[in-house]
Amino acid sequence: MLEARTVTEASSRRFFYALCAVGALAILSTTMSKNPVLPLFAKSLGAEGEMLGFIASASTIPGILVSLPAGSLSDLLGRRKVILISGGVFATAPLLYLFVQSPWQLIAVRFYHGFATAIFGPVANAAIVERYPERKAERVSTFSSFTVVGRSTAPFLGGFILFATGSNFRSLYAVVAGAGVSALLVMAVLPLEKAPSKTSAQQRPTRVSMGRQVMALSENRGVLVTSVVEAVQYLTYGSLEFFIVAYAQGVGVGVLELGLLTGAQLVTVVFAKPLMGRLSDRYGRVKVIMVGLLTGGLPLMLIPFTTSFIVLALISVLYGLGFALVTSSTPALVSDLAGKESSGAAMGFLSTIMDIGQTAGPIITGFILTTALGYLGVFWFLGLSLLLITPAFWALLRSLPRTE
Repeated sequence: MLEARTVTEASSRRFFYALCAVGALAILSTTMSKNPVLPLFAKSLGAEGEMLGFIASASTIPGILVSLPAGSLSDLLGRRKVILISGGVFATAPLLYLFVQSPWQLIAVRFYHGFATAIFGPVANAAIVERYPERKAERVSTFSSFTVVGRSTAPFLGGFILFATGSNFRSLYAVVAGAGVSALLVMAVLPLEKAPSKTSAQQRPTRVSMGRQVMALSENRGVLVTSVVEAVQYLTYGSLEFFIVAYAQGVGVGVLELGLLTGAQLVTVVFAKPLMGRLSDRYGRVKVIMVGLLTGGLPLMLIPFTTSFIVLALISVLYGLGFALVTSSTPALVSDLAGKESSGAAMGFLSTIMDIGQTAGPIITGFILTTALGYLGVFWFLGLSLLLITPAFWALLRSLPRTE
């Protein structure tokens, strides 16, 4: 009995750390495809104004379409099979950038590339909360830190490649393709997880199960409100990572420094997120989320008043700290409120609402940028979005004792 349990624990550890390795490689690939290269590549193709917003948002639209179906499908077929589907996109999408000649082609490639993370993210999180019900906050935070390592490395590596190659975009996307193929290879050797119950799958047809899950999650006030907060957080994130690069370039920040600017934010998230997860477990998820929203919102409103790279980097770090506070707690809070029976659907629901925010952000801010308000309007809109959602979140969730 003890020997069997030891084997099971060893297999579980292998699965978890292999999944973490996949996450790091996959997110390295997707982040390097956009930070800091995407706005520069888009401008080289003649994209301006609203078109820049559409290009920034194109990769997030698939999250709205497939995150929830992918999560529910993984409840029935098993996580690994669905993760492999995402791996095929991670491996093939970067090659298409090599043939892009117009802004509309870039939008199409970004849209296809978005299916990779739209499928992978919620299914990987569902696998973790299902396997580690007693340690899900710790495990989700650890997995997230691995993905943020990939995310934080990407801007530095991307900026260096652009600097070393004289802004040769296609050389950078060749490296992105290598990272995507590597992620697929690790996915292919992921240890098999526990198969879903055959009886359960027979009793719950895919379509009925998904409909019931969506209805239950939509009627769960705590899940819905927390998902909206996640959406607002990613609305600011999706906009900031794109427009802070464009703004900094406009005030004279060099190409190499652009990579450092976006990378500083992500390095902060790497080191802060595990600690924030422990604070969430100890002091309550709602309190940590509220502090994070305030920490991230206030600095954004200062961006239009500085041209200093050092000040911009400090603001980026503060925003990264706030982002870590919020996003270390939201998946765990949704999991707490939804229950273990709908792990895949709950993570897919959260991801879908999140992607609505991340998609809308750059589009809205792209339109704001074309008005007389310019960058002042862009960054004040982002900062106020976080600040104003804070009291609403507290008022709606304070009656839920489980969240404190």
